[in-house]
Amino acid sequence: MNLRRTPEERAALERAKRTLDTLDFYPEPVDIARVRILHVPRLFKLPWFRRFHGYNMGPLILIKRPLYQCAPSLIAHELCHVWQDQDHRLRMWWSYIAQGYSNNPHEIEARKAGAAAA
Repeated sequence: MNLRRTPEERAALERAKRTLDTLDFYPEPVDIARVRILHVPRLFKLPWFRRFHGYNMGPLILIKRPLYQCAPSLIAHELCHVWQDQDHRLRMWWSYIAQGYSNNPHEIEARKAGAAAA
């Protein structure tokens, strides 16, 4: 695994950040300094992850397909989750436990971020 960001990864994060910077979801802009995008296809073969194309874990954006095959909307969606985590980590994670996935306000917000990148 590459420990440094590739130019492609940096460009994808910067492009997604530019999209999120147009949104006023939180007082502070998303900080991409420690964010990584990792291609981990085996993770998405596990039952819980099969339905996802991307997944956020703190500063990590995990993707099913190689980055060059991912739409900018997916990266913006997942970076929005990073932003949520940076702004209010416990409340964000608890909301998925308490409210589920489909109609979760954090998921709806991330979908809006993805749509803004499309």
